[in-house]
Amino acid sequence: MLEVPQFQREYSWEEAEVADFWTDLRGSLDSESQSYFLGLVILSDRPNEKRKYVVDGQQRFITLTLLAAAIYFEAKTKGRKALADRIQADFLRSIDYGTDETNPRLILSDQTDNATLQTILSTGESPAGLFGKDTVASHIVESYEFLRTKLREDLTKDPFKRLGIWADFLTNRVYFAVFIHPDDSLAYQVYEVINTRGKELTTADLLKNYVLSQTPNSQRPARYRQWKAISRQFSEDSAAFVQYIRHVVTVESGHILPKDLFGFLAGRVTHFGRKPPSTPQLMALLERHLPLYLQMMDPTLPGPAEQEALKIFSALNSLNVIAVRPILLALADVPRSLQGMNYVLRLVLRRIAVGGLGTGNVERRFGESAKGVQQEHTWKVLESELRDLNPTRDDFVEQVKKRSFTKVVLAFLRRSIITSSITPEEFGVLHYIRPRQASDWRGMSEEDGANLGSTIGNTFLSTLERRPREASNWRGFKEYMLPYAAPHEWRKKLERVEEWNADAVERIGSKLAEAAGDIWY
Repeated sequence: MLEVPQFQREYSWEEAEVADFWTDLRGSLDSESQSYFLGLVILSDRPNEKRKYVVDGQQRFITLTLLAAAIYFEAKTKGRKALADRIQADFLRSIDYGTDETNPRLILSDQTDNATLQTILSTGESPAGLFGKDTVASHIVESYEFLRTKLREDLTKDPFKRLGIWADFLTNRVYFAVFIHPDDSLAYQVYEVINTRGKELTTADLLKNYVLSQTPNSQRPARYRQWKAISRQFSEDSAAFVQYIRHVVTVESGHILPKDLFGFLAGRVTHFGRKPPSTPQLMALLERHLPLYLQMMDPTLPGPAEQEALKIFSALNSLNVIAVRPILLALADVPRSLQGMNYVLRLVLRRIAVGGLGTGNVERRFGESAKGVQQEHTWKVLESELRDLNPTRDDFVEQVKKRSFTKVVLAFLRRSIITSSITPEEFGVLHYIRPRQASDWRGMSEEDGANLGSTIGNTFLSTLERRPREASNWRGFKEYMLPYAAPHEWRKKLERVEEWNADAVERIGSKLAEAAGDIWY
């Protein structure tokens, strides 16, 4: 008997994968000498247990079992009882010679998923009402329906003969290479080595399997439920979940590159002077930091953060900055944490203004600082370790005045300026006063428009989502857009401008940059 444990990757084959599986089998079927190799499967064989556990290969095992079931029930319908009995004995059910009972050859640990599979294997029909949409059970049903339909199409011309060909093919020419190991954790290591050489597994899959392989057998169901409860908070976004794990590990161990996370935790990659958390430590850390981290992702959620901290989280999200989350996690447990978080937000915006955060070195510095805050238990670590990343006010003002920025950054800066706050609420839609496509804009050439179009001096926050067609020149802008300025926007200053040209953009930009300097320094 084979069992697919709950903590294995869930059965996820959809029609495309099942169609490929069917096409490959069907292509080999009519060649009398051609066998079909289904690849390597890895099993663990625990002492004193009658069943083996599938470590790798469940997608293929389940799909092949569903095809065998379809052949079995078609054989029964077409009067090929001996053939049906052979298929059932080889693929679907085994006999317990001590009790004369028959048992399924393949079972799933999850109750709903197993009930779905066993209903199909017992009745030949798909169950109803046992599962929801896009679940493991629904994938099993859809795979079975697809294979049964394809098989019936294949049997149309000569069902008696074709059933014999299919039975012989599955019994004698379809095969696996099987690796069986009595030690679960070593079996999982083989699984990791094989799958990390390709692209089949995600980092989340590898981490889950490693964590569970390091957990005693008796504790695995509970550990699996714990893992699923945490990962479920990321709405099946495995990349976001892995990022959370990396950020939590960073707080304890310092900066870890995404490509090294699994290797570091599993002891495959050595970082000098750094020790990864044990599996129990890692799971405890993931549970402890989760409520706050979820608020960092979505500040509207309930949790431990104070209102001022939530505003900082919102501001960082508006700027699409994620790299400082390990620092924020570390700051949550130190005295005067809000001061530290304010320092982080100011540093982030200043860095964006003068050069950006896009280098790996800056993220590494943030990660090491997070570890420093956690170890020293004070936010002041940031002032000493990140001092050289902090530009002067004059440099900040000069760069804000002349640099081109994305609309995301410009909108945040403009909201910050007109509300005199480093944590402005999101309101208004950012528009360029002189739009990029405005060849007839009087007083400003195409070259000036290209150079100054994405600078702060050429921006305006409006309550209008779309620019009116009539606002294609400065006069039209003043008539059709200025009346819809966002609250506290510099409407009067703009009304006094006679002509919107390069000088006007630079003049307004200088004033906006100075105002930004007053707020951010």
